[in-house]
Amino acid sequence: MESYVLDWFNLLLRWAHVITAIAWIGASFYFVFLDSSLTPPQDEDLKRQGVSGELWAVHGGGFYHPVKFAVQPPQLPKHLHWFYWESYSTWLTGFALFTVSYLWNAGTYLIDKSKMDWLPWQAITVAILFLVVFWLLYDQVCRKFGQRKNGDAIVGALVFGLVCLASWLACHWFAGRAAFLLLGAMLATSMSANVAHWIIPGQRKVVAAIQAGQPVDPIYGIRGKQRSVHNTYFTLPVLFAMLSGHYSFTYTHPQNWLILIAMMTAGAAIRQFFVLRHGFKLGRNPNPVGYAMAGVALILALMVWLTPPPERVQQNSNSVATSAGNTRAGGQIGYAILQPILAQRCYLCHGAQVQMKNVRLDSATHVKLHAQAIYQQAVVTKIMPMTNATGISEAERMVIKQWFETGAKTD
Repeated sequence: MESYVLDWFNLLLRWAHVITAIAWIGASFYFVFLDSSLTPPQDEDLKRQGVSGELWAVHGGGFYHPVKFAVQPPQLPKHLHWFYWESYSTWLTGFALFTVSYLWNAGTYLIDKSKMDWLPWQAITVAILFLVVFWLLYDQVCRKFGQRKNGDAIVGALVFGLVCLASWLACHWFAGRAAFLLLGAMLATSMSANVAHWIIPGQRKVVAAIQAGQPVDPIYGIRGKQRSVHNTYFTLPVLFAMLSGHYSFTYTHPQNWLILIAMMTAGAAIRQFFVLRHGFKLGRNPNPVGYAMAGVALILALMVWLTPPPERVQQNSNSVATSAGNTRAGGQIGYAILQPILAQRCYLCHGAQVQMKNVRLDSATHVKLHAQAIYQQAVVTKIMPMTNATGISEAERMVIKQWFETGAKTD
């Protein structure tokens, strides 16, 4: 029953998390586009009001004319929309989902004993520290170097170094799938912290000054814009980290930390292209296509590097695999050969005593019911067994593959 309830929490939280993340990232992308596409106002009345840029757009059958006041409008409107709940709700649902999916079952999903043989509470503590410590270090880097000459370049280099270090540590301390997700959660936490501790407080001070009839200090807008730009560069790396759990060839690789760093770098480079391209169209920036080409080239290089060797059944000392190899000539793997593999590698979590995800594989009937899922999880994505805790071999995966592709017989 506990597993069933957790599955429902997982489903609903994942649904809510995706919805709120779409809202947050969509708003972020839109405002970056808007800032890059603004042109000086043509109307004299807008100029007198202090408008620094405007944009004409058409969408959904209507025309839109957003304008930007660089420091403050002549007066505050009655209704002022604040963009922050998109961020907060994304983080809250994301952390809740991380808790249900990983922290609640840390011994299964977070810990890989071949890397670090620690207790669940230790793994949970270190995972949470990743979120907190990275934010504190990143925030200090921005405070100390963000306003200096060439500050953006210095901050970028130092933050990249922090991300590389965190990637190496996470991939050497945690199960690969959890490590990738943890890096995404770490960056997303800093993104939401930027909103909560810098962007929104600065905007509140600006609004308070306008309401009190006091001069507005432009530093709040500058700092808020800086953190907002950082957030937009984090988005594609975060999205890759969140999606990578479906593709085991990334996080199960011996150098998975390099793959994580490379994909995050490629994502940031591609995002840079999209940030600059609108300014290029208006003649304000040089052609940014080099960033997109660099990101794509890095991804293509990874694709070549990770190309798997030709599939083959490798004979080894495992008697089941050897039997499967001998049966190969007959073109079919029967349940009698498959069952010992399931018993040794799968029954621990999907047997009579425990049925994780409500999946049971200790009978021919149940195996027939879940044949497609067995093939997908153990052969295609190689997600199962989780963290390969039961030590399934490639030869055994090939047995499952041949069993499924020759009819998945269970009689």
